[in-house]
Amino acid sequence: MRIAVVVLACVSLFAADDDWPAFRGPDNNGVARGDVPPEFSLTKNLAWKVHIAGRGHSSPVIWGDKIFLTTAVPTGGGDEYAPNLRKEHRFVVMCLDRNTGKVLWERAAKTATPPDGHQVPYGSYASNIPVTDGKRLYAFWESRGIFVYDLDGKLEWQKDFPQMHKRGEFGEGTPAMVDGDTLYLKFDQEQDSHLIALDKNTGKELWRVERAEPSSWSPPLMVTYNGKKQLIVAGTRVRSYDPATGKVIWECAGLGLNSIPALVSANGAVYAMTGFQNPNMMAIRIDRQGDLTGTDAVVWSTNRGTPYNPSPVLKDDILYFINDSAMLSVFKASTGEAYYKQTRLPGVYSLKSSPVAVNGKLYIATEQGDVVVVKMGEKFEVLATNSMGEDMFIATPAVAGNSMYLRGKNTLYCIRQAK
Repeated sequence: MRIAVVVLACVSLFAADDDWPAFRGPDNNGVARGDVPPEFSLTKNLAWKVHIAGRGHSSPVIWGDKIFLTTAVPTGGGDEYAPNLRKEHRFVVMCLDRNTGKVLWERAAKTATPPDGHQVPYGSYASNIPVTDGKRLYAFWESRGIFVYDLDGKLEWQKDFPQMHKRGEFGEGTPAMVDGDTLYLKFDQEQDSHLIALDKNTGKELWRVERAEPSSWSPPLMVTYNGKKQLIVAGTRVRSYDPATGKVIWECAGLGLNSIPALVSANGAVYAMTGFQNPNMMAIRIDRQGDLTGTDAVVWSTNRGTPYNPSPVLKDDILYFINDSAMLSVFKASTGEAYYKQTRLPGVYSLKSSPVAVNGKLYIATEQGDVVVVKMGEKFEVLATNSMGEDMFIATPAVAGNSMYLRGKNTLYCIRQAK
């Protein structure tokens, strides 16, 4: 049986080309450092595939030769991928050899009956993405707590949290973030929203700040600018916190409800976007203090074509984002100049997964089981459309070295150039 838990993070330790330690990769911008073939299928450039028990939409993370994922397995049997809402589940962390797909270890972090539901088919009880700093794996399950393992599967510490109250049946799935010796966890919900900092070695709470925010799912982002760190967090407002104390440095209103896409940052600006009610995208200068709403700190913005779920990619001053209807927009990040806007991928697609950039190519995994590869740059060009059969991709791919790892409904695929 294959299983796993999940947590998302920003990593301060050095990540090699063969590492993908967090949701948006080694640099938290959706960009990989290796290369993978643009064309593949169930019979071409498929190095291995392995069955994953249960239901989980968390993306894999990778350190060295190890892949980590999470899943939630119903204890009552039956269709292991079926929603099984409010049934008893085992919440499992799983480690595989990334070269062969062999399961190295798996740990049941907790067995519990969740009182909350999640959207079907897009939700799961294992949607939080794990994070590793190369020493430990941090598996954040929100209402089910956080479980911290060494890379050989030994539980070092754990911490319980109260039941959350997310909007409707959207479910949980906010990533955590690790930086230095601190673990940052965001609990945006319909009441008692807050942000906490923990000592990553012991779980001791270092500080806690209340957040006047409804439910959101976007992960925190650590940015260093002019020698100083800022912990930037999106909700309906984007806020920058002093990572040592939790004190607000600046904030800016302008995003809609249900913040999900990850923040990205470069050259003194952060890019935040939402795509639900009152969609918007803002490029905000981070060298300011106070309330930046309506000021020239907002360098540019757009409310067209912004994603509800997929996170953007930022590479070489070009910002790529795609909405849930598979329409891709590409802008010059520093100025807001549009290279192209809302250009539809070939075929009828819908998306929850986020694109990843690999050696000048954008890989976009769809709900319909295809992975579309688009050339990066100022002009739209489709390089390949790769079918993976009847599968469905909600989780975002991970890339390490010469391999890409795709998580489908019950299968983890390794894509690698055939020798």
